[in-house]
Amino acid sequence: MTHVAAEPSKAPLNTPAVILFSVSTAAVLTVFPWYAWAYHFSLGAWAFFSFCMMATGLSITAGYHRLWSHRAYEAHWSLRLFYMLFGGMALQNSILIWSSMHRVHHKNVDDVDGDPYSIRRGFWFAHMGWMLRNYPTAELDFSNARDLERDPIVMFQHRHYLALALGMNIGFPLLVGAACGDPWGFLLLGGLLRLVVNHHCTFFINSLAHYWGRRPYTSQNTARDNDLIALLTYGEGYHNFHHLFQWDYRNGVRWWQFDPTKWWIAAWSAVGLTHGLKRTPEFKIQRAMLQRQFEKTQAKLRACTQSGRLAVLQKLLEHELEAFAFTLNEWKHLQAERIEAARKQIAGQWENSEARRRFKALEDSLRLQRRRVRLLRLQTA
Repeated sequence: MTHVAAEPSKAPLNTPAVILFSVSTAAVLTVFPWYAWAYHFSLGAWAFFSFCMMATGLSITAGYHRLWSHRAYEAHWSLRLFYMLFGGMALQNSILIWSSMHRVHHKNVDDVDGDPYSIRRGFWFAHMGWMLRNYPTAELDFSNARDLERDPIVMFQHRHYLALALGMNIGFPLLVGAACGDPWGFLLLGGLLRLVVNHHCTFFINSLAHYWGRRPYTSQNTARDNDLIALLTYGEGYHNFHHLFQWDYRNGVRWWQFDPTKWWIAAWSAVGLTHGLKRTPEFKIQRAMLQRQFEKTQAKLRACTQSGRLAVLQKLLEHELEAFAFTLNEWKHLQAERIEAARKQIAGQWENSEARRRFKALEDSLRLQRRRVRLLRLQTA
């Protein structure tokens, strides 16, 4: 668990945000249950709620986050238009503001004075408190988003954000609901309830995903991997991986990890609507996981009180560290070969050469060594 720093100093209230969160929460707690008791909700309204939850959620995770914030892939204009509209419906600010601030978060993660929603300022602050006041850490500076300022879809949404947000949150549900004979049911479910649920699911990424879970890839920041959070956030719960490999279009890097955003992006690539999907090389992933195993084992050894056993285990660990250093040197040599092959424009030959098979062997050796180091750590218990 993350230790909480001192309370942040008071700052002026962000009145629009306070009104938005207060009114939406109050309405969900009062108007929504009253309407459900008095009139009930149609099956069509619940179907619309489900669609809007998915559309807004994926527009944030696949659009705002992985496409625009991290440039993890490229998308066709039609898909970007979808993200722009339903991202506006999510009411989490414009693409430009959201992505620029998120880049600041990654650059200054956990820095109390630099991270806009640092968990070190408390769980509540990271969850939504940072939006309720005009803190200096959340001041806008688009110098880190020049690429987004050149995107006409991004800038159209930014200039017309209020109109788009109101139209998508009120006009769209009422229009679809009127066509289905249930305008108020569609508005309350697809507009109101969806908004509040979607907000807190997204906010969990800034709070809970930096507070509760595993750190299998790096201990250099508070980001955690948590399967439960992944279920609530369309795969964003594998946050420890993401903070180390932020340019990867995947958060759940393994095929079995629940990451609908990853599947969504990959599925659209099959029909040409997404391309240039960036993937972290497996060797780098295995290297990070092994380094974490070394860290955990060294911490265990420092706490070991049996001197005779400690000497044996330290000797084994030194052997594993030497083997790791040898593997890294081999990998660097192969990387140099790959770069040289690319320079000579024979990369295709390199990929099918013995060097490529050696590369795969190095990845496998790291997997095996990670298991050995894990067993070594268990022996210190």
